[in-house]
Amino acid sequence: MQQLSVRHLLGIKNINQNDIQLIFETADTFKEVLNRPIKKVPSLRDVTIANVFFENSTRTRLSFELAQKRLSADVINFSSSSSSVKKGETLLDTVNNILAMKVDMIVMRHSSPGAPHFLARHVKANIVNAGDGTHEHPTQALLDSFSIREKFGEVRGKKVAIIGDILHSRVALSNIFALQKQGAEVMVCGPVTLLPRYINELGVKVELDVRKALQWCDVANVLRIQLERQQIKYFPSLREYSLYYGINKAMLDSLDKEILLMHPGPINRGVELTSDAADSHHSVILNQVENGVAIRMAVLYLLAQATS
Repeated sequence: MQQLSVRHLLGIKNINQNDIQLIFETADTFKEVLNRPIKKVPSLRDVTIANVFFENSTRTRLSFELAQKRLSADVINFSSSSSSVKKGETLLDTVNNILAMKVDMIVMRHSSPGAPHFLARHVKANIVNAGDGTHEHPTQALLDSFSIREKFGEVRGKKVAIIGDILHSRVALSNIFALQKQGAEVMVCGPVTLLPRYINELGVKVELDVRKALQWCDVANVLRIQLERQQIKYFPSLREYSLYYGINKAMLDSLDKEILLMHPGPINRGVELTSDAADSHHSVILNQVENGVAIRMAVLYLLAQATS
């Protein structure tokens, strides 16, 4: 049986193209399972997984938890807001206490970039990065690429525009790595103030005009404005951002080709996307949610095999 080249999924930067293809092929199988009347398999029935979330999350946590239960794993949910972290306990002490309960795998979200990498060096359990600050969000990038592959047959050669708050987005960085490893062309588009200074070092095209970006791309992956991560004002107002970078259905319909519209969620309706665009035939946003469970099932299953 093929195995991943890594013991942990810390970021797309740490895996290779063969790993990505293996995850996709495994996810194909699990997606077929999810469409059966009985949506459960006993693949991880002897595995205990802890979801350790130091940041608020709804979709990612629910997606991972559902993936774990579909694989018959035992699941522990940990939230820092109701834990001893509030009393000053360190990250390592918190995790070691969880591991003392014989946990095999940890799915972790943390506000500090590199937190999962730190953990991987100090504990024996498999670590899955569910988002570390503004750094990476590997499973989101995988499900995005999987959704493109599902619609087009392959990712190679496709033109993908990532539009919005690139500076504060962990989804953007993971997507850039994932798409480039699969042979796609990548463009980023947004206000200059929301583009990182290092963006030219990543080998992507840069566009400031959203209409030109839409005309260029096959896929538009639209990101949320992450106000919770912004310590200063990067643009005058949400209304002005929407005026210059908001996407509506009329804009999509006016293009001389069909493009795919994606969004990692949650959508700020009326800011980066209007409702008529988000709910249009261009959109595969709900497909992304469905594919997220299959991709996370594949990642958890393959990591468990890597150490069995």
